[in-house]
Amino acid sequence: MVVSNATLANSSAVNPPAPAPPTRRGVLSGGMSIELIRQAILTGATDDLADIEMPATFRGVTVHADEQAMFAGMESSAKDPRASLHLDDVALPELAPDEVFVAVMASSINFNTVWSAIFEPLATFGFLTRLGRESVWGARHDQPFHVLGSDAAGVVVRVGSAVRDWKCGDAVTVHCNHVDDQDPTAHDDSMMATNQRIWGFETNYGGLAEITLVKANQLMPKPAHLTWEEAAVNALTNSTSYRMLVSPNGAQMTQGQSVLIWGASGGIGAYAVQYVLNGGGIPIGVVSSPERAELVRAMGCEAVIDRTAEGYKFWSDETTQDPSEWRRFGKKIRELIGTDPDIVFEHPGRSTMGASVFVAKRGGLIMTCAATSGFMIEYDNRYLWMNLKTIKGCHFANYREAYEANRLICEGKIHPTLSATYALDDVGEAAAAVQKNQHEGKLGVLVLAPEEGLGVTDPELRAQLLPEITRFSRHAQGGKKSGH
Repeated sequence: MVVSNATLANSSAVNPPAPAPPTRRGVLSGGMSIELIRQAILTGATDDLADIEMPATFRGVTVHADEQAMFAGMESSAKDPRASLHLDDVALPELAPDEVFVAVMASSINFNTVWSAIFEPLATFGFLTRLGRESVWGARHDQPFHVLGSDAAGVVVRVGSAVRDWKCGDAVTVHCNHVDDQDPTAHDDSMMATNQRIWGFETNYGGLAEITLVKANQLMPKPAHLTWEEAAVNALTNSTSYRMLVSPNGAQMTQGQSVLIWGASGGIGAYAVQYVLNGGGIPIGVVSSPERAELVRAMGCEAVIDRTAEGYKFWSDETTQDPSEWRRFGKKIRELIGTDPDIVFEHPGRSTMGASVFVAKRGGLIMTCAATSGFMIEYDNRYLWMNLKTIKGCHFANYREAYEANRLICEGKIHPTLSATYALDDVGEAAAAVQKNQHEGKLGVLVLAPEEGLGVTDPELRAQLLPEITRFSRHAQGGKKSGH
């Protein structure tokens, strides 16, 4: 069922400097052209998309530069994404030779959407300004508004003159690594590029919009057995989990290794559980409720810790951690699997890093990203250096890693973690739910798709993989039959 509780606050039209017109065909009024595009996709007439004129404007979820100070002096928990997010009419930018326009059927919420919405730790307009200085094409992104969103599933509706491997009408998902391949630092591992950015967070025209602007090397095939909303939720978190655990750039987990996974029912942790199980490892899932523990066990994770039920308090106050709680936590892990974890899949950050460093085995690895509970990390360095442990950072994934992670989704070896779907009007509500950890798995957003359940072109494979595909949505509905 699509969640639709409230519209975005203070929606208003955006009037940026007029972009140059697209180089192909003309433009129609936004609503007329968008509806023609939507109907062509829904009816399977994608061969007609190249003949439909592009819209002059499209609807997108934005934050505004003149509101960057609206939460000044407030605690992070008091900053409400619903107050800052807008649904605006946005002028269509010009298309660069190496880019495509994608008609977005569905998108999803990531924690970077929350950060953008509450202007924390930095307002994203500084990112756009720096991108604007790089080139003529970069200048398109430097606007007084920012269209958010770092996930999308949809259909290519225009390709730039230098695009080789994709064409108008292709059904795609989009990964969020935005990189300039002319820079030598972008080669070998593009995540090490000096100008690597996250699309929709450090670039404009992201996926929470009817039309998104992406580089051709961000495209991946849409999994044919998934609906639009199921396909849209995977790319950012699934690719990150792949890099953290599977890739040589991450832990390169081997069979039999044990992995402690914080937030094992969450947007990134649920993919980590699947990768550990698929790779012959032993996951230890940490969750925050009996219901989430039940969900993680249903995924095949036998060792589960409900941190709320256990009452762990790693911080005795805002400035002091309690090592006795680290020891109690480590004892619980050993009770469950008989040893300390080889790898810790660490993403909460400040609230858990001290415990993560402590419980990792001698010579173990702490893979870290995101820091959703806070960026200023504290841990006892004695347990790191004297026990030869390693902390290794991870930030999304390069194109090959993202493509491989998407291939595993396409083959049905990794499944989406969609738990609920929101309307585009209600992205503020969805972002607030993610901010408050009121969700499981990922929250999808319907954009041009008028309802859930559309977009499946391989029903046979889907039938073989049910009920795993809809596990999270069925769990969120209390075990009722999924509407997908």
